[in-house]
Amino acid sequence: MRIQSKLCGLTKTQDIDAAAEAGAAYVGFVFFPKSPRNLEIFEARELALRVPLKITKVALVVNADNAFLDHITASMPLDMLQLHGVESPERVVEVKVRYGLPVMKALGIANTKDIILAQTYAGAADQLLLDAKPLSGHDLPGGNGLSFDWKLLHGQTWSVPWMLAGGLTPINVAEAVQLSGAKQVDVSSGIEAMPGQKCPELMAEFVAQANSQDTAD
Repeated sequence: MRIQSKLCGLTKTQDIDAAAEAGAAYVGFVFFPKSPRNLEIFEARELALRVPLKITKVALVVNADNAFLDHITASMPLDMLQLHGVESPERVVEVKVRYGLPVMKALGIANTKDIILAQTYAGAADQLLLDAKPLSGHDLPGGNGLSFDWKLLHGQTWSVPWMLAGGLTPINVAEAVQLSGAKQVDVSSGIEAMPGQKCPELMAEFVAQANSQDTAD
């Protein structure tokens, strides 16, 4: 099957066009003030309206309360919510029920204990995003350009679809897919010329390299 790529942290109309041209399956919009990719809701709405219907539009939030999620979901077209904080499985279910949207839960992975914890979210979330744990003192829960031992995921069985994230680039995404068995991959900093500034050439190359690992099943 074709490897599905999520290009996250898009901030400009040209990013949307480049993602569509590259063949992205998902695009992500970041709502987290500490991130160089943070968007105001009115900005994200204009970008979301430009996304072709075949591409899944994802809003990334970190420990967002209902008031903020109410504002986002009422203001722009979305296909999925990505919870990238310390939300509990109960909170994931609450968000799913309240907004009627699929929820992807991001979880940091550094060792097998983290994988066991991630498995506890499989019954709550529609998808899991398995990311590298940020280093102590980092302000960002993701988008730090850090990776983890992808072999930890090889052979693992999950009851919901999952996506590999953390330190992926056009150079290493093919190896990451081979070692982890991922069928979906997420990238943000790995397709940037500088923090928050996406590079169309890197976006296209990332998707092409991910797709070079198309699997038979």
